[in-house]
Amino acid sequence: MLSNVEIKARVSQPLELAKMASELSQSEGSVIRQRDTFFHCRRGRLKLRDFTDGSGQLIFYERPDEDGPKLSRYSVVPTSDPSGLKAVLSAALGVKGEVRKERRLFLVGQTRVHLDAVEGLGHYMELEVVMRPQQTLEDGQKVAEDLMDKLGVTKDSLVTGAYVDLLLEGHADT
Repeated sequence: MLSNVEIKARVSQPLELAKMASELSQSEGSVIRQRDTFFHCRRGRLKLRDFTDGSGQLIFYERPDEDGPKLSRYSVVPTSDPSGLKAVLSAALGVKGEVRKERRLFLVGQTRVHLDAVEGLGHYMELEVVMRPQQTLEDGQKVAEDLMDKLGVTKDSLVTGAYVDLLLEGHADT
């Protein structure tokens, strides 16, 4: 399985954060519209990501539900038939929930910076430090914490869990 170190945080000033991420990445970022369908599974999370252009990805991942930088292990399989796959997985496993978002992706070194506008939740940011084979969890956490500082992300803005969990718990951005 692949791994990364992740953090997720609420964002109160998305335009300011986008400006800082743009400066750090030296790019305007890429806009990606996604619909993630989460399925019931015994451990971890299983989601089908539909990019709404006929392509998608089936993603299984495991990570602790805690704030701060944490290790996530994942597997990704591309699909050219997300709607067909969704129908089969829905019938077999049942749907836990769905997340619709517009994501602006910036690359800063080995880190994917996601600025997400999530339907029903508001604005969030994710950092995903893509781990290199020789790196330790502590190395990845340090990269994430350094980037948090550069972007002005405070520990009190960090959130646990996945967007689907926040939606199911009724956490709307105020």
